[in-house]
Amino acid sequence: MRNEFEVAFNEIAELRSLPSEVVLEALQTALISAYRRDSGVSAAQKVDASIDPMTGRARIFVEKEVVEDVDEHFNVLTEVDLEKARYYDPECNVGDTIMVQVEGTTKKFGRIAAQTAKQVILQKIREAERNSLYEEFIDKEGDILTGKVQSVNASVATLSLGRTEAILPRAQQIPSERYKPHDTIRVYVLEVKRSNRGPQIVVSRSHRNMLRRLLEFEVPEIYNGQVEIKNIAREAGYRSKVAVAALQEGIDPVGACVGMRGIRIQNIVKELHDEKIDIIEWNPNQEAFIAKALSPARVTGVYLDDDPDAGRTAIVVVPDEDLSLAIGREGQNARLAAKLTGWRIDIKSVTESVETALLHIDEPPLFALQESHAEMLEQIVAIMTKKANKLTVMPEDYRLLGNFADVAERRFLAARLEARQARLAEINAVKSTLPQEAFKVPVQKLDLPDEIIESLQPLENVGEIMLRFLIDENRLRRLLGGNSEKSLLKVQDALDKLFSQPDEMMELAAEAVEAEAEAVAELEAAAELEAVAEAPAEPEVLEAPVAEVAKIEDVEAEDDEEEVVVPVAAESKVVRKVQEKTEPEELLVAFPDEIPEEDEARERRRKAKLAATTAAPEEEFEAEDFDDPNSKEKQKKDREKRRQLVFDEELGKTVARRRRKGGRKRDSWSDEY
Repeated sequence: MRNEFEVAFNEIAELRSLPSEVVLEALQTALISAYRRDSGVSAAQKVDASIDPMTGRARIFVEKEVVEDVDEHFNVLTEVDLEKARYYDPECNVGDTIMVQVEGTTKKFGRIAAQTAKQVILQKIREAERNSLYEEFIDKEGDILTGKVQSVNASVATLSLGRTEAILPRAQQIPSERYKPHDTIRVYVLEVKRSNRGPQIVVSRSHRNMLRRLLEFEVPEIYNGQVEIKNIAREAGYRSKVAVAALQEGIDPVGACVGMRGIRIQNIVKELHDEKIDIIEWNPNQEAFIAKALSPARVTGVYLDDDPDAGRTAIVVVPDEDLSLAIGREGQNARLAAKLTGWRIDIKSVTESVETALLHIDEPPLFALQESHAEMLEQIVAIMTKKANKLTVMPEDYRLLGNFADVAERRFLAARLEARQARLAEINAVKSTLPQEAFKVPVQKLDLPDEIIESLQPLENVGEIMLRFLIDENRLRRLLGGNSEKSLLKVQDALDKLFSQPDEMMELAAEAVEAEAEAVAELEAAAELEAVAEAPAEPEVLEAPVAEVAKIEDVEAEDDEEEVVVPVAAESKVVRKVQEKTEPEELLVAFPDEIPEEDEARERRRKAKLAATTAAPEEEFEAEDFDDPNSKEKQKKDREKRRQLVFDEELGKTVARRRRKGGRKRDSWSDEY
């Protein structure tokens, strides 16, 4: 039967969800504190305690100096006589320091010492519990948990996660949701911090990684790594766009995420309070990707303009009837597409693009169109006149407008690129003064909050950010958006910290290069496998028949038979035709010189030999039926199976080799011509 101490000890460990070692250490610390408080020993004097968890027996050891005689009135707490000291350490001498057990101490503790022990035990257990909770939830940072709403006010909602609580700030809530006490909701663990009152857990329902985790739970292909989520643009409660790509051949990434009849995506939509979710297939071609990102609107043309000062801008031309659809309510569709692709998107209709082109038709770079596209210009002017008079415009007219808009936009883009060369030369001169390793370090390596990292994502690397500080600080402000001055200071501090540690920057650059090399190697390996799978089967190697015959020889060795095969010449046309499984009749017609014409019986026998060589080795040497060994038919078949047609290089002719039973020598073999 367990004693009271063991029962209480196990109850504390189980109730607080703490390891028994932690509770035992707290008890030992409490005993040491109680002894110091009761006896008044110096803080410099070492004191240890041990507790047997099974019996509850406590022992306290105090550091004392070994002397000849102890003055019981003054030095009993710090000295021990030699005879007693050798009971604990037989090899000790006068002047040594040893640990001596204190006898009957716990029974003599007074009320103050007991109160001190109680307070120390509670303090240590609370501290251990806080550390245990922090270690538990720091591992869950970035995961989805289920919590129950405890209280709600204007700024924050408090959730119970079982052993602890979490806060859901107003900024991390879905705007259209309203929470009530005792509601059960799923939340994304955004941040876990240490505090004196336990771990402070901040959760979110509006973070874009909440959608990422839900997709991983609902779509097995994403969880297993067959489909990759490239990027997510989300406006919580309204609309989200997700770019996905297949990492395995034959998988439709969009279909996998949507599920049969949309069952997978509908489960996520319900969880996010009917938030609309667009699944878009990622494309390495940025023009095609931007066109898909603006869905459900149709796109006539995409023109990429990577200006060193204004940043990356995509000019998108859409049909007139799809202009409002491409922009979306309050610009939401265009805004999400810009976040998803990393390009600033300028949307215009076909009519607007044509009007701009006609307005500048007499100026470069469009003035040359008056000669090269004179007929098209006349038709364009006629169509625009009809539109101005609100007359009916046919679909083929709109197609013609789209073609003209494409020609004009491409000429505008080429002119801008040509005018930018001087500015690019200036930028390259400044760029050459910066450490080249900085251009290999991704933006994610900077010590910055997630929202700033996301805003700086279009610049891709640390070197580009530093370059913007030197040549175009306004672009950084535009990228950072609200509170740009404070964010700019944070970015500057992060850059100063990184550039002050060149060794760390070189290490980060090396890691980035290695990761990129691994990704390229994986792509090359995948392409190689795909090429091998699509390549036609190679013809059989000429040595293959010899290898097969070697296998046959091993089988025949068990029957005490021997077989010798003359190697087939690599240039033999007959053997090459045999390997291509040409019919014997075709061989006889194609190569009359190698197989001379003879009598009819001789020709039939040769055909039978050729047919035997085209058969698979396994079929050629199948086990025979020995029910009637004297049967002439079986003997004939046996003789045919023992012949093999080969090309003799020495003789320059095709010969039939026949193997004999009984292990005869090669010299005794017969050749048939």
